[in-house]
Amino acid sequence: MATVDITGEQFATTIEGNDIVLVDFWAAWCGPCRQFAPTYQAASEKHDDVVFAKVDTEAEQQLAAEAGISSIPTLMAFREKVLVFSQPGALNGPQLEQVIEAVKGLDMDEVHAHVAKQQAENP
Repeated sequence: MATVDITGEQFATTIEGNDIVLVDFWAAWCGPCRQFAPTYQAASEKHDDVVFAKVDTEAEQQLAAEAGISSIPTLMAFREKVLVFSQPGALNGPQLEQVIEAVKGLDMDEVHAHVAKQQAENP
C-alpha cells in the first residue's frame, strides 16, 4: 500500500476507520522530512495492514496545530483509535520497523483499560 495524503476533513475518519494508522506530519521545505519520505514510502509497501498517512503541515496548518505539532517531521501512530506513539524527528528504516512492530504487538485490551482509568481519574 502506498502512502496517502490526508486533510483535516479526512483525519478523524482515517483514524476511526482503520486499525493501525501512522501519520507523518511534514512540509516540502523541511530537509529531514524529505530525507524521511523514502523510508516511510518503503515501509508502506511492506505493511499492507497499516495505513501510512501524510499531512502537509503547510496546507493543513489548523490540523497541525490541533495535533500539537511543534517540530517536523513528527510521526504519530494510532491503534484502534488510540494515539500510542508520537515522536518528532526522522527515523531510519530499522527504527521505523521497530515502531511498526511495537504498535502491532500492543495488548490493546491493556491499552484501552489504561485509557479508561486515566479518563476516570481526570474527568
